[in-house]
Amino acid sequence: MKTVYHPAESRGFADHGWLRSSHTFSFANYYNRERMHFGALRVINDDCVKGGEGFGTHPHSDMEIISLPLEGALQHRDSMGNGSIIRRGDVQVMSAGSGITHSEFNADPDQPVKFLQIWVFPREKGGTPRYGQVRIADFTRRNDFQQIVSPNPEDEGVWIHQDAWFHLADFDKGTVKTYEMKKTGNGVYLFVISGRAKVGLQILDRRDGYGIWDTGGFTLEVLEDSEVLVIDVPMELP
Repeated sequence: MKTVYHPAESRGFADHGWLRSSHTFSFANYYNRERMHFGALRVINDDCVKGGEGFGTHPHSDMEIISLPLEGALQHRDSMGNGSIIRRGDVQVMSAGSGITHSEFNADPDQPVKFLQIWVFPREKGGTPRYGQVRIADFTRRNDFQQIVSPNPEDEGVWIHQDAWFHLADFDKGTVKTYEMKKTGNGVYLFVISGRAKVGLQILDRRDGYGIWDTGGFTLEVLEDSEVLVIDVPMELP
């Protein structure tokens, strides 16, 4: 088993006034050649946007973009005509494919919105752009790895154009749970949203990241009540 540990304080950070963002991987003005991606996982941005502010209309292509709200209300609009507001308990995906423009704004003028913005390389380039949104709070279970993203349109959660699976887990202190990789050749990136957990000898605190590969699975020991995001992705890119 191979691993890589990214403590929260080692992330890149940008403060634009209206936006405060921590970058697990190289992004915008933060560049670290040792942290370009983890397999097909390209970006984990931990964003906080001031009330009434947001990302103006801008383009993307050839990327699967997943948004996971943690607090507040995020308003989405795109060139396909979609418009919605997502909150904690929702998950949103935008397959940029051959090209799309969109904007993301804080729908509340007074309170910040906090969310994880995650990018995954697609299996193939140039696909048809698409948008999806699901209320994952309707089917989540405590003390289990609850699937919220997969490659399969028929599965729970949203789907993306990659052999990748995301699981969001709310764990009580003392829980011990084993996770098995979904596909041979995949690795897992753990991101601790809150709490404290342990894999092997490695203790993971709030906002720490931990990559695991060249193994069929791992066991997570929960040291405090925790919310953990598990991102299972191919380690080899096309």
